[in-house]
Amino acid sequence: MTWNVRIGINPISWSNDDLPELGGDTPLETALSEGAEIGYEGFELGNKFPKEPGALADKLAEFKVACVSGWYSGWLAEGELDAEIDRCAAHMKKLQFNGCRVAVYGEVAGSIQGRIDTPLARRPVFTSDAQWQGYAKRLDAFGEHLQAAYGLTLAYHHHMGAYVQAPEDVDRLMAETDPALVGLLFDTGHAYFGGASDPVALLKKHAKRVVHAHCKDVRAEVVEMSRNRQWSFLQSVLNGAFTVPGDGAIDFAAVLQTLRHAGYEGWLVVEAEQDPAVAPSYQYAKKGYETLRALVEKLS
Repeated sequence: MTWNVRIGINPISWSNDDLPELGGDTPLETALSEGAEIGYEGFELGNKFPKEPGALADKLAEFKVACVSGWYSGWLAEGELDAEIDRCAAHMKKLQFNGCRVAVYGEVAGSIQGRIDTPLARRPVFTSDAQWQGYAKRLDAFGEHLQAAYGLTLAYHHHMGAYVQAPEDVDRLMAETDPALVGLLFDTGHAYFGGASDPVALLKKHAKRVVHAHCKDVRAEVVEMSRNRQWSFLQSVLNGAFTVPGDGAIDFAAVLQTLRHAGYEGWLVVEAEQDPAVAPSYQYAKKGYETLRALVEKLS
C-alpha cells in the first residue's frame, strides 16, 4: 500500500530568516523554481513569501507547489490566550486559504534562539508544575480555537533555545496537553541537539501525536562542539550543526519506518539551517529530497 506522505521543504535552505546574511540576496523565485525542479511538492513559508493569502496562492501556483504550512511565533508561555487569538488571525487565515492542515506553533516567549551571543544553557525553563499546567491549558485552548475557526491542527515545534527543548520537556508537554487539541511537530535535528542521542527512541514514545515532521540531520561533532564551547543556537547554525537528511548522524530509515508504523500521513519537510555559501542550496536540497524519496518508496 502506498504511504500517503508528501515531501516538502523549508526555504531556509536558500535564505535564512533569523540570519539574513545567509542567502539574503537569493530571490524567492530561485528557491521555488529549484525546489520544484528537484521534485518537492510544497514549501513551508518564510519572510520572502507574499503575506496576502491570494497573492501567496498565485505565487505558489506559478511554480506548481503547495503551501505546506508556516511558522507562527507564539507567546503563550508568558502571555494571555485572548491576545494570542487576536494576534494569530491574519496568519491562520492565510494558511486556511492556501489549503494547509496544520499550523506550526513555535514558542518565542523568553526564547534565546535568535540571540547570537546568548549560550543555549541560558534558555528559559518552567520551574513549577503550575507553570507547566497553565501553559498546557492555554495551548489546549489555542489548539481548540485553531480547529474551530480555521480547521487547522496545532503542530507544536520543540526548539533549541526555547521552553520546550529537551526530551523531558517534550515528554512533559505531551503528558499535560490534550491529544485531540495539541499535535506534535517532531523535528529530528532539534530532538538530537536537544539531548535525544537517539531521536527515534523519543519519536516512538510520541509517534501517535505527530501531525507534522521536520527532517533535519545533524553533524554530531559540531553539536558536541557547541555543547562544549557553550555556543548560542545561531553560532551552532553558522558552524554547521545542521544539514539535510543523508548527510549526518541521524538514521532516517528508522525515523520514517517509525512514522509509517504509527500511521502518520502528512508532510515530510526538509529543513536544514545552513550557510548556502558553504552548503550550496540546490545540491543539498537535492540530496535531502533523494534521501527521503528513496526511503518513502521502500516503505510504500
